[in-house]
Amino acid sequence: MNKTELNQIKQLPSKEERHKLFGSVDPGPRTKPVEKDRMADLQNSKKDFLFDIDMVGISNVKHPIRIPSGLTPQIQTTIGTFSFGSSIAKGSKGTNMSRFTEQLDKYHNEGFAIDIETLKGFTEELAARLKQTDAEVEVTFPWFFERKGPYSDLAGMNHADATIRVEYDQETGHDVTVTLTGKITTLCPCSKEISEYSAHNQRGNVTMCVKLTDDFDEQEQDWKSALLEAAESNASARIHPVLKRPDEKMVTEQAFENPRFVEDIVRLVAADLYEYEFVESFTVTCRNEESIHLHDAVATLSYDKKQEIL
Repeated sequence: MNKTELNQIKQLPSKEERHKLFGSVDPGPRTKPVEKDRMADLQNSKKDFLFDIDMVGISNVKHPIRIPSGLTPQIQTTIGTFSFGSSIAKGSKGTNMSRFTEQLDKYHNEGFAIDIETLKGFTEELAARLKQTDAEVEVTFPWFFERKGPYSDLAGMNHADATIRVEYDQETGHDVTVTLTGKITTLCPCSKEISEYSAHNQRGNVTMCVKLTDDFDEQEQDWKSALLEAAESNASARIHPVLKRPDEKMVTEQAFENPRFVEDIVRLVAADLYEYEFVESFTVTCRNEESIHLHDAVATLSYDKKQEIL
């Protein structure tokens, strides 16, 4: 059957008629202005609206970003998930939502690199754009790093989930909080102790939420690499994307030699974070995906170095 014969099987109404069939109607009369300066601006209304608002903004904004890394690859492109916000006094009805994405696009066109100093400037400029005294930005992204097998030296790519949160206040300046979730191997000390041979192990997820000191310099220290090392170096073993048999033997034996409960993990990681000079306070959580239970095992530890000064 050729195309002419196919087209003769059934003749459909035109596209315009099909749209009307499914509910489309002709445009009605247009009476409201189309020029921006003549349009009503409800968000900029000024009255007593009863309460101040702590934060208003937008979230779940996905955008391509570039990030620096202390591990290979040292410059990488990934996807960032953003949220933006600022406070609103009770004398203002709302904020100008489009200004958040306008700010993001401006920085993107200038080559938006996701580092802390750039995000500090971003929040200050955002506050000015919004005509507010404060602003905040948070971006979460997958961070990739090369990992080689301990014996074969064959490389593959691992990743961790990273978050940077920058809060700006005209009076107090910036607060910067970073979070990294990395994966590790843990072997159960109890299982090793009671069993005649072997021991069960599982994949652990270590999340470190850290408030950085005011003088932190990202040019001197990659916080992502430092937090990853705090998690991995205290685990039973590290996670590897490529393992040949000699690698697997080494990793399995290392895990057996370094059994860890979730309680052990959070305390050991906390000790490393405590020794990092750029860390002001932190929360560490370890969640083990148990291999012989349907539940997860979880432990959390928080510490604030400033308490020692009081």
